[in-house]
Amino acid sequence: MTALPRLVAFDLDDTLAPSKSALDPRMLGVFTRLLHETSVAVISGGNFSQFEAQLVSQLDAIDEIDEEALERLHLLPTCGTRYERRDQGRWVTVYQEQLTEDQRREALEALREEAERLGLWEAEPWGDILEDRGSQITFSALGQRAPLAAKHAWDPDGAKKHALRAAVAARLPELEARSGGSTSVDITRRGIDKAYGMRKLVEYTGIALDDMLFIGDRLDPEGNDYPVLALGVRCHAVTGWEDTATYLEDLLAG
Repeated sequence: MTALPRLVAFDLDDTLAPSKSALDPRMLGVFTRLLHETSVAVISGGNFSQFEAQLVSQLDAIDEIDEEALERLHLLPTCGTRYERRDQGRWVTVYQEQLTEDQRREALEALREEAERLGLWEAEPWGDILEDRGSQITFSALGQRAPLAAKHAWDPDGAKKHALRAAVAARLPELEARSGGSTSVDITRRGIDKAYGMRKLVEYTGIALDDMLFIGDRLDPEGNDYPVLALGVRCHAVTGWEDTATYLEDLLAG
């Protein structure tokens, strides 16, 4: 049987689950099996409440999951700017790289003004377009609660999102602006991205990057998973949660 990596890390949206949706029962089942076999990390642009809704609440409802397994799970919301670990039955914040008040204000202003200039500010979105996540500012073109079909149709070639990212990056040279999910742009402190999160996993787990595997759907140079690939971590690209589930089933079968 092929040995599993000592740690398997995942993106969340469109890798483990549809955007902002709970894990499908098939995905939850194979994720649980993996968690009983090796350490697992999830690193994504969403905030911790999104992780709780999509993943943690479901794991809590599974009788087969015990504290020993949960302590092998590492959660890194907002593109690795925050790190949560399980300790004595609760989630504990290991670190959180907050933006300053001025940085958050400037990022919010730049996103709104550049989106309006480019004609990308929606008059009737599904929820908030801008979200202050403390350690990350996120622009969601159609709103936080936009349906999947609308999100996938909005910018199929990524041109709109990439134009906005470039415009905002030019205004905020001291910050990092990256394409997030299908309709989002994320802003963090410079140098803090998913690669930063992976290096933090090395620091806190003692597991070398060579012993890790990362699975994500945005490993292209414009994607927010790309910094992990550029770091030299072994990566596997997927096109959706179904692809991930099939890959993990094969991985666990050896």
